[in-house]
Amino acid sequence: MTVVPPAGANLRGAVDLSSLVNRPPAPVPGSGHGAHSTGTVQGGAVAGTVPVPNLVLEGTDTNFAELLELSKFVPVIVDLWAQWSEPATQLTPVIENLIREYNGRFVLATVDIDTNPQLAQAFQATSVPTLAAVINGQPVQLFDGVLPVVQIREVFERVLELAAQHGVTGVADAAEAPAGEPAEPVEPELPPHHREAYDAIDRGDYAAAIDIYKLALARDPRDAMATAGLAQVSLLGRLQGKTIAEVRSAAAAAPDDLEAQLLVADLDLSGGHIEDAFDRLLGLFPGQDAAGKNMIRQRMLELFEVVGTDDPRVPPARKRLTALLY
Repeated sequence: MTVVPPAGANLRGAVDLSSLVNRPPAPVPGSGHGAHSTGTVQGGAVAGTVPVPNLVLEGTDTNFAELLELSKFVPVIVDLWAQWSEPATQLTPVIENLIREYNGRFVLATVDIDTNPQLAQAFQATSVPTLAAVINGQPVQLFDGVLPVVQIREVFERVLELAAQHGVTGVADAAEAPAGEPAEPVEPELPPHHREAYDAIDRGDYAAAIDIYKLALARDPRDAMATAGLAQVSLLGRLQGKTIAEVRSAAAAAPDDLEAQLLVADLDLSGGHIEDAFDRLLGLFPGQDAAGKNMIRQRMLELFEVVGTDDPRVPPARKRLTALLY
C-alpha cells in the first residue's frame, strides 16, 4: 500500500487517542460551578448548547476543575506553553484560530506551565508546546512540538470522533456568556507565507510548500515555525508516492546505499519509531566518507526539527552525533 503522509500523530511526539482512561471520571471539586447545558444526557455526557465566556480560556491550577466539568459537555483542547519557548508562542495563535474555525465544537484552555506546575505535571508536559485534550473528564495525549495546520486538523477530527463515541457532542456558544464578561482579544492572522504553505500542503503540493518555507527563512532565518515546517514537509515529500514495502526492500537489498538507508530512517520516524530512526543514522555514520557523514548530519538535524528540539529523545541523539563529529 502507498505510504500515507504521516499524520500529526507521527511527526511530533506521540498522539495516542486510545489513551482515554475507560473509567468513570472522579468527582470534580467545585463542579457545581461548571458549565450548564441546555441539551440532554447521552451516555454520561451531555449534548446541546453550552454557554462559555469565550472559546479560548486560560487554564490554571485553581480553575481547571471547572474545565474538567466543561469537558463533559464539549471537548477541551489543552495547550501547554511557556513564554520562553518561541515555538510555543508561535503555535498558540495557530491553535486559537483553528479552535474558532470549529465554531464551538471545541473549547481551548491555554496553560502556562511556569505558573501552573500542577497541570504541567498532570499532563506530563516534558517539553513545550504540548497539546492534550480532556473528554468527559479524562485526559487524551495529542502531540508535542509544532505541526502544520493540516496535520493539527487531522488530530482534531480524531478527537471529535472519540468525543462522539463517549457522548460528548455539545457545542460551546460564547454568545450566550453572561453580560459584561470580557472577551479575550483575537490573535492576529498567520503570516501570509505560513498560510500559503499550509494551503500547498492541503492540496498535496509539497514542493510548493518547501519553496514557500525556504522563502520565509530567507526573509527571517529566526522563523522557528518555518524551520520546523520545512523539515516536516521535506520528509512528507520524500515519502510521497512510495510504499512501505518498497522503501524497506530497497534498503535491505542495498545496505551500502546511503539514500536508501536515509529513506528508511524517514519511514521509521514518520511511523513514530523515533529512536529507531536516530539509531539507524548514527550507526551508519562511522562507515561513511566525508560527503556521506555530512548527509547524515544534515538529515539528523532535520529530523530533530521534525520531532521537536524540546523532545527528550533529541538531546541524547544530538550528543551522540556531536561525539561522532568531533
